[in-house]
Amino acid sequence: MEENKQLILPKRKLLSPKIDAVFQVLFGEVGSEEITKEFLKAILNENITSVDLSKNPILRRLTPSDKMGVLDVIAKIDNKITCNIEMQMVDTGNITERLLYYWSRTYSRNIHKSEDYNSLERTIVILIANFEIKGLEKLKYFSNWKIIETESREIILTNLLELDIIELPKIYKNNKLNKNLKLLDWLHFLENPESDEVVKIMKENKGVEKAKEKLEEISNDEVMQKIADWKESYYREQASIRTTGRKEGIEEGIKEGLKEGKLQIAKNLKKKNMDINFISEVTGLSVEEIQKIN
Repeated sequence: MEENKQLILPKRKLLSPKIDAVFQVLFGEVGSEEITKEFLKAILNENITSVDLSKNPILRRLTPSDKMGVLDVIAKIDNKITCNIEMQMVDTGNITERLLYYWSRTYSRNIHKSEDYNSLERTIVILIANFEIKGLEKLKYFSNWKIIETESREIILTNLLELDIIELPKIYKNNKLNKNLKLLDWLHFLENPESDEVVKIMKENKGVEKAKEKLEEISNDEVMQKIADWKESYYREQASIRTTGRKEGIEEGIKEGLKEGKLQIAKNLKKKNMDINFISEVTGLSVEEIQKIN
């Protein structure tokens, strides 16, 4: 009599947490508060007691490649600090302008018409770049920016404005000098969550351990797999646009591929008798478009 053999399924490859849609679900979805709190503590080097992620939109959905092509995370820290976190995979050449725009937009949203300027809150924008930024070559992988008086270079005008920039490729430079930093643990996780180094980090860093557990759950989500595939294709095309200059034709191809991918996801969800409004949220297609799918 043959022994029963248990079927062992191959382990699914983890989605890259550097993909902005994956990053947004990992750190911006309600339920990720403890993970995001530990991540922000490592970045800001401050004691944080609570993080509110309820201001983020529905995350597990496809988004168009234009204005919504880059997704950010809004975190309310201790009910008094607003933090905008962005993962940027491709160098678009306008990163400084984008940072200032995100900061001003986030800062101004903290006040309503009837309120006094004293109600404005400390606002932090954190950029995590998957490339080295031109002009910052002499700086380390983490740099902190505020408004200072230029002659003394000591007096800070206000603590309400803060920009934090992390350049991931730089973490491998002078690595030995920064080996004990908690932030470096998180950046190694973002770079390669399946590395042996991250396995070692997880034994000491429970925040990273929780983040990897959630990433495993995200990686088994069929919708997120589709989104990640599209995003990786989008990044490749953006890089190609930047290097070849053939922008018009390539962007048209991206749009066509995006539409086809979203229609296929909608078709699969419709076969499973999912609610049409839910399918619309997931794919970004209109209810009318979904109703026409056979």
